[in-house]
Amino acid sequence: FREAKDFRQELKLEEGCVELKAGGTQIQLWVDVFHPVVHVEITNAQPLQTEVAYENWRYRERPIRKGEGQQCSYKWAPPKGAVTRADIVAPQSNATGRKNRLLFYHRNPEQTVFDVAVAQQGMDEVKSQMMNPLKNLTFGGCLFGEHLEFAGTTDGVYAGTDYRAWNFRTSHASRKEQFCIVLHTEQTESAAQWEQSMQLALERIAPEGRKSAKTIAQDRERTREWWKAFWQRSFIVAEGEAQEIARNYTLFRYLLGCNAYGSAPTKFNGGLFTFDPCHIDEKQSFTPDYRKWGGGTMTAQNQRLVYWPMLKSGDCDMMLPQFDFYNRMLKNAELRSRVYWQHEGACFSEQTENFGLPNPAEYGFKRPQWFDKGMEYNAWLEYEWDTVLEFCQMILETKNYADADITPYLSLIESSLTFFDEHYRMLASRRGRKALDGNGHLILFPGSACETYKMTNNAVSTIAALRTVLQTYGKKEEMLKTIPPIPLRYIEVKDSLNPASAPKLKQTIAPAVSWERINNVETPQLYPVFPWRIYGVGKANLEMARYTYYYDPEAVKFRSHIGWKQDNIWAACLGLTEEAKRLALAKLADGSHRFPAFWGPGYDWTPDHNWGGSGMIGLQEMLLQTNGEQILLFPAWPKEWNVHFKLHAPGKTTVEATLKDGEVKELKVSPESRKKDIVIMIKK
Repeated sequence: FREAKDFRQELKLEEGCVELKAGGTQIQLWVDVFHPVVHVEITNAQPLQTEVAYENWRYRERPIRKGEGQQCSYKWAPPKGAVTRADIVAPQSNATGRKNRLLFYHRNPEQTVFDVAVAQQGMDEVKSQMMNPLKNLTFGGCLFGEHLEFAGTTDGVYAGTDYRAWNFRTSHASRKEQFCIVLHTEQTESAAQWEQSMQLALERIAPEGRKSAKTIAQDRERTREWWKAFWQRSFIVAEGEAQEIARNYTLFRYLLGCNAYGSAPTKFNGGLFTFDPCHIDEKQSFTPDYRKWGGGTMTAQNQRLVYWPMLKSGDCDMMLPQFDFYNRMLKNAELRSRVYWQHEGACFSEQTENFGLPNPAEYGFKRPQWFDKGMEYNAWLEYEWDTVLEFCQMILETKNYADADITPYLSLIESSLTFFDEHYRMLASRRGRKALDGNGHLILFPGSACETYKMTNNAVSTIAALRTVLQTYGKKEEMLKTIPPIPLRYIEVKDSLNPASAPKLKQTIAPAVSWERINNVETPQLYPVFPWRIYGVGKANLEMARYTYYYDPEAVKFRSHIGWKQDNIWAACLGLTEEAKRLALAKLADGSHRFPAFWGPGYDWTPDHNWGGSGMIGLQEMLLQTNGEQILLFPAWPKEWNVHFKLHAPGKTTVEATLKDGEVKELKVSPESRKKDIVIMIKK
């Protein structure tokens, strides 16, 4: 392919595969949706030998270089002498003695960051009760081809990183060839046990040393049928000015579909997709393992933007890995509350490892002995633990949208709500005689409005979250009565047409009743618009929410389309069509790399999945919103943008519509009974 002049590479979205063509050779690469297997199928115009090389930069132990700790949970504070340990890589023989496969894996050491975090954070007394997803964890796979033969190793350098290649070639020339990579991850007591499990996984594809053509054909057909159904259950196709952003919406949804049923959620900083960091930031030219904000750490504020759009795209089944992520950590989060404060409820931090404790760097190695052990000693993250409520609401919404069985997650929702009730009653009782204020409300102090407004009293993002989740959940009515009202404030607004006139006061949503400092560039005063939908098109006090968007000084100052910024979503939810249009065109424009939906690095890394997720949400909201039983079509969509879309709404409802030259030409609503709830908002 290197010298071919007719080289062509195509991502075939409907089939979920990549196809390469050149010089009479075609290669199709596809991944089984239902089994962790990568397939490569080769067709040649004339018989050719196939050469396959497995390149691994972890063929040796690598010291963590300065700045490279960002790829792991230690971030800027890796232990002295920290290294990336080498993988095990070994050619394997079949029953005839021919080495036609390659086994490779990485096994965690006896002590991991779990043990460090537990000791650092004062959880040793309950360590034996804690879920530990890192202990004895081994992950890797086996490269296999029926006609492959091991041809030795070679060393090389790619994109600044040295590697070792394990080379194979086919035993004879042929017109057709295929090989696969079977992957396996498991916690086992020994490496030998993992290898046995790996062999069982391989046997499904290659029983008794031979590939099963029938099995592979069936898997290929099931995978293609899944992708076909995936693209039929929702879509947005637009013309003219909006064509590019609708295409990039589609490409990003494809990236999300690639991890539909993984055991781990799609991470905000690239998901399954990473590439050489030197092409993202030459100052961070580390190995291809590197990505900023890496390791097992999940940043909840970012993760939510990856998963919210799956409701309207009809991909509720793909949300389960994120829900299960929290569910697995539930017991550990509850143990945090009991150990630190002796009360009930699950305490999830904003930056959390996959075992439910804060990562060690942001928890703080250098912290005063007297500082609350349950707190991250971090100016951005202190007292920020309300983001879990967004995932609780997502769970509840999957019930509303798809009638999903959410029984397995009810304890998570209950415990997450209980934490706020018990914790803030406890804090108030330590300050004075009463646990509630004079109006019988919780006093949410100290708190945090996102990472931005710090040491808050009654942060609006927390109040809106508690109020909405409690109302949707419907099982803690007494707690709902204790949630404070949304904080409001007046802002002076000058008349731009008459600067000499006295400023007018506009009532807006406040970030909190009070705060001590501003630490970041988020806009929590608009969280009651999204994700909490207290204000919006068709709802009460829409003008007040619009005033907040237009006149709040920080909301204006922080406005942007980059990364996790949500201004495009808020503009759409408030029916501000021109603003939504402007921001959508910026947000979903082609990224700076070869693949248009690889945005970033923004505030995080490239690919930036919360950039894509927020772009998806904004475009959906421009097309379809709900207000009670009403389904609002085109509430912020420019009438000059021709579009054909299919999206989902609560009540197991789908809406498919075509807008052409400012008029709705086609409208399909399922079930038909919901058609009466449609409100078309295109202005004549």
